[in-house]
Amino acid sequence: MANVIVIGAQWGDEGKGKITDLLSRSADVVVRYQGGVNAGHTIVVKGQTFKLHLIPSGILYPNTDCIIGCGTVIDPQILIAELDQLKELNISTDHLLISETAHVTMPYHRLIDQASEERRGSHKIGTTGRGIGPTYADKSERTGIRVLDLMDPDGLREQLEWTINYKNVILEKLYNLPPLDPQEVIEQYLGYAERLRPHVVDTSLKISDAIQRRRNILFEGAQGTLLDLDHGTYPYVTSSNPVAGGACVGTGVGPTMIDRVIGVSKAYTTRVGEGPFPTELDGELGELLCDRGAEFGTTTGRKRRCGWFDAVIGRYAVRINGMDCMALTKLDVLDELEEIKVCVAYDIDGQRSEHFPTSSRQFARCRPIYKTLPGWKVSTTHCRTLEDLPQAALDYLKFLAELMEVPIAIVSLGASRDQTIIVEDPIHGPKRALLHPDGTPATLLSA
Repeated sequence: MANVIVIGAQWGDEGKGKITDLLSRSADVVVRYQGGVNAGHTIVVKGQTFKLHLIPSGILYPNTDCIIGCGTVIDPQILIAELDQLKELNISTDHLLISETAHVTMPYHRLIDQASEERRGSHKIGTTGRGIGPTYADKSERTGIRVLDLMDPDGLREQLEWTINYKNVILEKLYNLPPLDPQEVIEQYLGYAERLRPHVVDTSLKISDAIQRRRNILFEGAQGTLLDLDHGTYPYVTSSNPVAGGACVGTGVGPTMIDRVIGVSKAYTTRVGEGPFPTELDGELGELLCDRGAEFGTTTGRKRRCGWFDAVIGRYAVRINGMDCMALTKLDVLDELEEIKVCVAYDIDGQRSEHFPTSSRQFARCRPIYKTLPGWKVSTTHCRTLEDLPQAALDYLKFLAELMEVPIAIVSLGASRDQTIIVEDPIHGPKRALLHPDGTPATLLSA
């Protein structure tokens, strides 16, 4: 039995959806612990593409229970659309459970999010405009609507009549937007409630029961470490905690119940939205990575900024999350390059630093210090074992493992499930070890 957390080790979009999907075949339960529809997972199975925003990736496995935890914020309209999409594809959602204490994104959250971002002008954060920040803000302000509130028609009417009238003052007076009709919104959300009611339970109790029964549980987050509200590149962050510690808070599970943490990184670095990005590549090379990696956001379709792998933020993510091992994705994107650079440290005002700075202003002054490695100039998309990889690609992986001081357990070489080298199954224990930080074989994880 193992309880494993999968987290993004960069700015999100690292390919967590595919890695979670792969690991879900060994999991009995998959739990989403934070974020909302500002995140998206793209999974390709037998040539068929699935794009999910709220429902955990494990839904594609018929015997896997899927849970949306209390740390998430739920847009019922989009969640129901995902349920309908899966039904059309003959994928059962009977084993989906939704936390009754998760908070609900309302129409005024989306309107305020979009209007606020527009008003920021040159100081915009890069929000998706899906109402995530305002939903979490209401949660902290203790004026939020929870899923269990949707299940109580009389209580919901009473709560929303006051709340919408209050939000209408903000919409009209601050943003010059038309007011919402309270009754229209109430009826709409009561309809959503009836559709979701069969799935709503005390998920913390369900997870506790699964732990007691020694079932394998996989916890998946949205976004990535550098977008964490407390540990990311503030203020260019999300409104929740994608880091491994967020899994405990966002599901109601004690930290002593967690066995392993696996981080997911691309073989290079991408970022969506605003904020500093030391290794960002402009021009032809950046475009090449974007094109070969299909770097467009699942949720917004926005083009991702691309750059070289940053081992400084890699080490930071390892430390903040307590990672046991790493999954590296999109190695194949680098196949055509003559040489590949890796940021090993920063130059900050003339001083070398190997540590991630906490100040965003200082981070904006960081200049990458690179180590250049040879490329391999052959396709790796067909590789299924480590022996299939060209030596230069294997050397690149070993170099990253050494820099980040964490073993690499999974290497992804394309979007499909089968385009993967699994060095180590983080749930079922070691198959054989490779890419220990010192480059020598060693046992990666205990059984």
